[in-house]
Amino acid sequence: MRTIRLDCRQMEDRERLHAYLAQTLEFPSWYGRNLDALFDLLCDLLPVRLIFDHTEVLEAYGQAALETFRDAAKSNPGLELVFEDQA
Repeated sequence: MRTIRLDCRQMEDRERLHAYLAQTLEFPSWYGRNLDALFDLLCDLLPVRLIFDHTEVLEAYGQAALETFRDAAKSNPGLELVFEDQA
């Protein structure tokens, strides 16, 4: 299983969040850069472990994106989420 570390400090706002995820997760160029498109691509990811750091810096949109990750993990058994900054 591939492991990718996501630094939430790179996701300060909606635009940066989607740009960072598109680059880091190697999304296709046609990625729609919204939460629905994020969900669709996360559901199709090959087995991968995503480690999130610094989630405390995320504002409302970033928190909504985290919920999208959680929802996608329920649909994709190959998507494992790890939140390192939470006890």
